[in-house]
Amino acid sequence: RARVIYKHALALFNLGAQDPRKRMRTDIQETAQDLNELEVQKREDLYKSYVSFEKKHGDRQGIEDVLLTKQRAEYSKRVEKDPLDYDAWFEYAKLEEDHETKETTHARVRDVYEKAVSNLPPSSTEKQYWKRYIYLWINYAIYEELTARDLHRASMVYETCLNLIPHAKFSFAKVWIYAAKLHVRRRDLQSARKLFGKAIGLCGKETIFTEYIALELALGEIDRCRTLYTQYLKAMPHNCTAWKRYAELEHSVGESERTRAIYELAISQPALDMPEMLWKGYIDFEIGECENEHARKLYERLLDRTGHVKVWISFAQFEGTVAVGGEGGLQSCRKIFQRAYQQLKEEGMKEERVLLLDAWRVLEKDRGDAKS
Repeated sequence: RARVIYKHALALFNLGAQDPRKRMRTDIQETAQDLNELEVQKREDLYKSYVSFEKKHGDRQGIEDVLLTKQRAEYSKRVEKDPLDYDAWFEYAKLEEDHETKETTHARVRDVYEKAVSNLPPSSTEKQYWKRYIYLWINYAIYEELTARDLHRASMVYETCLNLIPHAKFSFAKVWIYAAKLHVRRRDLQSARKLFGKAIGLCGKETIFTEYIALELALGEIDRCRTLYTQYLKAMPHNCTAWKRYAELEHSVGESERTRAIYELAISQPALDMPEMLWKGYIDFEIGECENEHARKLYERLLDRTGHVKVWISFAQFEGTVAVGGEGGLQSCRKIFQRAYQQLKEEGMKEERVLLLDAWRVLEKDRGDAKS
């Protein structure tokens, strides 16, 4: 009977409201001006008495409901005080997700997310203010897809988010990628491709290209991959990783001449971020194709550009490996070491000569005779 009375009072005076001033009667027209301090205090004490009663006499569900109501009130107070406190919104949404029931039909969670994302960052020119805010949209979309099982609504969440971002100032590649992958899961490849294409135009980050290429590669669309790599390298001709992956793609489909042409075009670029990776990939490709003479020429071309000791050692080791097949020979390997030693000596590079002699010693120990 006591619980029935308390619950009636809870509903009548709106005792679950976070602000005591908002605990007004629902059966008559009552405003905040109608409440004096004494009445506010009475209703506050009544709510505390209800909480205490449930803790003492309530079952587990009743106690959890009281605590949940209290937590909701605390989070509501936090976000009302500072609507741009995105961490509070995250916690509030997580609270509602963890205590979601069939009766609520996702309404409470959606309401929290909708209120959260309505609080735009204070600046539309500074990306740092948006970094935390964007994750509210991402979490909202993930909730719609995985919990609510509403893929269309999740797609609309991403679309709304993308419309809000000031792409002329900055963009977020992850949002484009997540939205496009959602279209793939909805089996709507056309929409996914359109979104990736739009992302390349408005965002143009490396991850957009790599994810789009990965999608087309998984679908076996080699020609589309070639087109994308062409756009990728036009936008970032200095990117050695992109050049190498493009060459590896052609090699994987048996296009050796295309692979060779791509490597040649790559090493001819005036500026590269990691040229050593490209040269190594090109040489390894020629060795894998058993084109040892091509590999030798590449080593010589590379030595014209740089006399790094590691290049000399790699060249000598290469000659040592092909000697087993009857080409070159151990003498060729020694000649490379001698050339290298002489050049490094002329340049006065003592530490590099030590490294070279150490590699030479290992070779002679493994394959040389007592005299050598």
